[in-house]
Amino acid sequence: MHRPYNFSAGPAALPDEVLAQAASEMLDWHGSGLSVMEMSHRSKEFIAIHEQALADLRELLQIPNEFRILFMQGGGIAENAIVPLNLSRGQKADFVVTGGWSQKSQKEARKYCDVHIAANGDAEGYTSLPAPAQWNVRADTAYVHICSNETIHGVEFHTLPDLKSLGCDAPLVVDFSSQVASRPVDWSRVGLAFGGAQKNLGPAGLTLVVVRDALLGQALPVCPSAFDYRVVADNDSMYNTPPTYAIYIAGLVFQWLKRQGGIRAMEARNVAKSQLLYQAIDSSQLYVNQVASNCRSRMNVPFFLRDEALNEAFLAAAKAAGLLQLKGHKSLGGMRASIYNAMPIEGVQALVDFMRDFERTRA
Repeated sequence: MHRPYNFSAGPAALPDEVLAQAASEMLDWHGSGLSVMEMSHRSKEFIAIHEQALADLRELLQIPNEFRILFMQGGGIAENAIVPLNLSRGQKADFVVTGGWSQKSQKEARKYCDVHIAANGDAEGYTSLPAPAQWNVRADTAYVHICSNETIHGVEFHTLPDLKSLGCDAPLVVDFSSQVASRPVDWSRVGLAFGGAQKNLGPAGLTLVVVRDALLGQALPVCPSAFDYRVVADNDSMYNTPPTYAIYIAGLVFQWLKRQGGIRAMEARNVAKSQLLYQAIDSSQLYVNQVASNCRSRMNVPFFLRDEALNEAFLAAAKAAGLLQLKGHKSLGGMRASIYNAMPIEGVQALVDFMRDFERTRA
């Protein structure tokens, strides 16, 4: 039976193969007699799942050995506090604000350190990215934070900034929640990257942190032990009970990604999917995307109907056609199609065909 196409921004669609495998293993994982949900995180069965997931992720993302991979909880919003608790040393942190999520990040960090806005795209309505050459980064900042893909506003860094070219030796912190595993990462430019799993990696509940060894051990005294990166790393992400089932599902996603040809293959698919959708929007008289062409997101495509009186009819007809979760974020309005790795190009083509039919019959 054909399932509807789910364009949710997160929790987002998972690959059908992954869901089918998880269903088949629900009551008995590999003859253990247990569901993964029931396993002790200290058991040899779960440790094998955990270690395989770590190895597959390091291979997929080509994460260098000088980085530690941490499986944490709390999502990207919790990391907005956990990062400054670990890296700011209670002093300075610089933020490049490019949309709703980096705006949230800098507000949260103000509780723990001196925050400076190095660049802000608000004057353009977050429809473009401030050029790194124009950033006002402090020479003595503890780190510089960016959100590499703004899920709400649909802007994306297609190349990570090189802070050294700006005369800054501070580490770059990247919130890559909605970009992770959709394209390669230039780790030479990254100090720490974090992201919730519920967009490209798995279900809600798991948070990925990839951090350089050199940045461990700097947590503020008030940082809870479970959020201290050094403590988490030293305990192999098991200082407290980890989100075991979410790690298991993410591990299945990692294996699925490997079967698809890895991150380079997924990037090529994501380029094709996003180009198909943007071309349909740009050639339309009804739909419009306001983001500058050089920084349009491959993952989250916000668009608007020029006649907003048609919004509800559009969403109702889309749902009837098996195209779900297209309503835009409440802070922005309009529509949004999130086309993460698990969204096949057939789903994007179905959306494009529907949009053209809707325009022809309703506009």
